[in-house]
Amino acid sequence: MLIVTTEGIAQHRIVETKGQVFGVVVRSRGLGGNIMAGLRSLGGGEIKEYTALLEDARRHAIDRMVQNATAMGANAVVRMQFDSAEIGSTMSEIVAYGTAVVVEPER
Repeated sequence: MLIVTTEGIAQHRIVETKGQVFGVVVRSRGLGGNIMAGLRSLGGGEIKEYTALLEDARRHAIDRMVQNATAMGANAVVRMQFDSAEIGSTMSEIVAYGTAVVVEPER
């Protein structure tokens, strides 16, 4: 599955647009992660527990988006973007979304 943030894919042409596609994941940081992150935030700098959590959540959201695009019969996603939100004080929602399309190599 080709996934790009642009409107098109180099050396390919879009032959069919399947429609909007997305993948959603909601993750809880958990009590242990919140305590460690709270302690790290006192010293400033990167909070590695949250960075790892968000990287993993983005990968998971992309995987779900790809599953949905495949189910629609697409072989690519164009204009892929992320959105995120906090749910309460302990959960993060990550959404990967774009347009599912069928592409073929240019001749």
